[in-house]
Amino acid sequence: MTANLTVAGLLEEAAERLRASIAAREPSATPELDAQLLLAHVLAVPRTRLKSHPEERPHPSRIEEYRRLLARHAAGEPVAYLTGYRHFWSLRLAVTPAVLIPRPETELLVERALALHPATEGRVADLGTGSGALALALASERPGWRLIATDVSEEALAVARANATSLALAGVEFRRGDWYEPLAGERFDLIVSNPPYVAADDPAMTAPALAHEPRAALTPGLEALASLREIVRGAPAHLARAGWLLLEHGATQGTDVREALVLAGFRYVRSHPDLAGHERVTEGQAS
Repeated sequence: MTANLTVAGLLEEAAERLRASIAAREPSATPELDAQLLLAHVLAVPRTRLKSHPEERPHPSRIEEYRRLLARHAAGEPVAYLTGYRHFWSLRLAVTPAVLIPRPETELLVERALALHPATEGRVADLGTGSGALALALASERPGWRLIATDVSEEALAVARANATSLALAGVEFRRGDWYEPLAGERFDLIVSNPPYVAADDPAMTAPALAHEPRAALTPGLEALASLREIVRGAPAHLARAGWLLLEHGATQGTDVREALVLAGFRYVRSHPDLAGHERVTEGQAS
């Protein structure tokens, strides 16, 4: 029976299995898309090939490999870790379980950074870079910027450096350390960060997919705002005059982040919604 399965049949079988799985009950589940991404990966073809040749019959060994990956995804393992990459902005980034999987919402940070500093030159810091998504997206758009990306995890920095090399983006320097620790005495036109902002006891932390991502990149502990507040407190010492701090945060945390920025002396403090309409990025300008 395996030998007679077509691409269309495999995709139908896979989508049905994912819809019935625990992982597929998550609000963000996309069983049809996930089925296509995994099959395209196994067959080493573009997704468009699956749609244009639904009658093709993959080799039984490829079908077995596909079903193994499908079973892992049905149990909650993210597609990005199974394929080894994730698209972010205009880039294809390698990802491993050492880094958080870049989310589409984080592209809003890129948009705001480019809008706030349209100059061709600038100094930018990306705190907690993970896969390097933010820093590398900015470097791809502003080759004249000097970017420094920090992370406390050497494993994450290894992924980020590999991404910079594969994308031929040489304008990013990666440094190991916690938040501002590697930036002593330096000031920047922009500081951007997507820090951990989910409380450790938040029910969201029990989602099957999140169990595979690095916990330290998701939660700072029981106090959800701990990392955000630490970054805000340290920013004035590292921002140039009229420099900007841009932070991603949880959908209900905008008010708290704005208050922290105002108390730290920032001006023009404002939040911006993501595509779902939730406040996702808050920014403020140093006095």
